[in-house]
Amino acid sequence: MPVPSATDASASAPPPPAAGPAAAPTTPVTGWGRTAPTSARLLRPGSYEEAVAAVRGCGARGVVARGLGRAYGDAAQNAGGTVLDMTGLDRIHEIDAVNGLVACDAGVSLHRLMQVLLPLGWFVPVTPGTRYVTVGGAIGADIHGKNHHVSGSFSRHVTALELLTGDGETRLVTPEDDPELFRATAGGMGLTGVILAATIRLLPVATSLMTVDTERAADLDDLMDRLTATDHRYRYSVAWIDLLARGAATGRAVLTRGDHAPLEALPAAGRGARARRDPLAFRPLRLPAAPRHLPGGLLGRTSVGLFNELWFRKAPRERRGQLQKLTSFFHPLDGLPEWNRIYGPGGFVQYQFAVGYGEQEAVRRIVGRLSAHRCPSFLAVLKRFGEGDPGWLSFPVPGWTLALDIPAALPGLDALLDELDEEVAAAGGRVYLAKDSRLRPELVRAMYPRLDDFRELRARYDPRGVLTSDLARRLAL
Repeated sequence: MPVPSATDASASAPPPPAAGPAAAPTTPVTGWGRTAPTSARLLRPGSYEEAVAAVRGCGARGVVARGLGRAYGDAAQNAGGTVLDMTGLDRIHEIDAVNGLVACDAGVSLHRLMQVLLPLGWFVPVTPGTRYVTVGGAIGADIHGKNHHVSGSFSRHVTALELLTGDGETRLVTPEDDPELFRATAGGMGLTGVILAATIRLLPVATSLMTVDTERAADLDDLMDRLTATDHRYRYSVAWIDLLARGAATGRAVLTRGDHAPLEALPAAGRGARARRDPLAFRPLRLPAAPRHLPGGLLGRTSVGLFNELWFRKAPRERRGQLQKLTSFFHPLDGLPEWNRIYGPGGFVQYQFAVGYGEQEAVRRIVGRLSAHRCPSFLAVLKRFGEGDPGWLSFPVPGWTLALDIPAALPGLDALLDELDEEVAAAGGRVYLAKDSRLRPELVRAMYPRLDDFRELRARYDPRGVLTSDLARRLAL
């Protein structure tokens, strides 16, 4: 089946590095939060053979793969070593439009898959808050989305992958034939090998629009009650929380749930008739990129407090069945390229934790502490996770998850987050490694009980420790 050419799938990637020899100069590399930069040799293989040569010749400081740079912390950095920019491997090999399967290189972005697959009536099974992540990154971080309570994480929909392990060998790994290596790789932060390609099972859709219900929740208890009572009615569900609200309004929120719109939901005449004529069109809005140099402090307590107040009040108390573009529902921030620059040169920390059902009191305490600290987060979301995923280091556990952005320069932030880590660990929960840049290593074992199995498998497949990263060294993964 012919596949259209890629256009803008590489947005937000680092500048194209020199391909080829190990003598490439070092380049500063950061995560999406723009904190804790380190330098590495950045290579961009254009073939599997070049990727194999790069792994075999990476040197003593090892190598890690990198996609479009949307991991917030230091997972795709490797100080003094080699970083493989996988966006050069971006071929879609085969589409089975009857059974809903796609086989592609690891460097293909979800944006690119949507461009190609939506006109055929298929959608990616799981998407996070941005479509500018690669397939390899989606597996390595075992990403989740607003549909985890229904569909689980991304790797649950991967039927096979090609993995370049630390010994320079390429292995075909499936959940059935090599379950241990598959489960260690799903959410394994790129430390079991370089993912070269994957086959993914897709979700059928009739249109590229969503039917969306929106309602306000007066406080955190109201929000959690609403989520618990009605999540099962929707494929997608998420709540934005005002973390600056205090007192009786602590945890007030806007709850948004949706499903893929059926064709009959689209108007046959009038203003929306265009969508009915081309129901699977993919037309994302894209504004000019945020300026490269912005001062710090734009997102302080005053400005974020004003934003939160306006955002809460402009939301309808209750609205049913609104039609929204798929990109507006899933990826509103992708409309502003390089939006991470609005935090200024100091960057930001994204903190995400999960605790199990029955630990609602831990969520209440943490939201209360964030509110009392006056954390200026304009992006704070609460979701419910469904069944846990098979990946040994996969983040989701059945329960509650809260994610928030915070300016890195906020006074007292390190101590506050250390306290939250302790609270999460005491509740049997965990912090998301794909977003982390500061967790203390002694807490990781408690948060991820299969960590010893993961380490043993890494030693078995990569005895020289070729696959490594700043995250791996910091947390002794």
